[in-house]
Amino acid sequence: MNSISKVFAILIAILLLYVFPISAAFDQQDDVSELVVLRATASFVDAVRDKGYISPTMYNDFFQAIHATGNTFDVQMEHGQKRYIPVYDDPARPETFRGEYAVHYDMFYNAQIMPVMFPNSTAGKDDASRRYKLHAGDTFYVVVKNNNRTNGTILHDFLNNASSPNEKIFIPYGGVVRNEDD
Repeated sequence: MNSISKVFAILIAILLLYVFPISAAFDQQDDVSELVVLRATASFVDAVRDKGYISPTMYNDFFQAIHATGNTFDVQMEHGQKRYIPVYDDPARPETFRGEYAVHYDMFYNAQIMPVMFPNSTAGKDDASRRYKLHAGDTFYVVVKNNNRTNGTILHDFLNNASSPNEKIFIPYGGVVRNEDD
């Protein structure tokens, strides 16, 4: 019985001296990474909302800032454009206008945004044709989530004998475009 209690005491000592401090350090590293990504995302989205466009330089700076954490991320952008369409009783006859408008939302995502900023052309990265333009009143949202397993997630899964989802960092951020610069 005495040897079993010594082995148990050694296991507890190892957990207390090594595993839990490492786990706490990994959790703190994940928290710092989340704060870095939140700050970079907020700065990027606010700059887009203030300028009314996304340039390749803005996007690349944002991407480098979030990847400085050592994690890999899935970045999804969403641009919403509100349009007012006049309502007619008979669309072929303009005199049948009802005096009201239907609100229609056009949504644009990475598939439409990225080819504008990164076309298959020789235009320089500062060329105005490579800017994805938005209008005042449009909406712009970015969702950033990590798609790798962080060290903290791996250690927690090992200690709990479970499997957690990969995404430890999930940042949704956006709002209405306030300005249009040229």
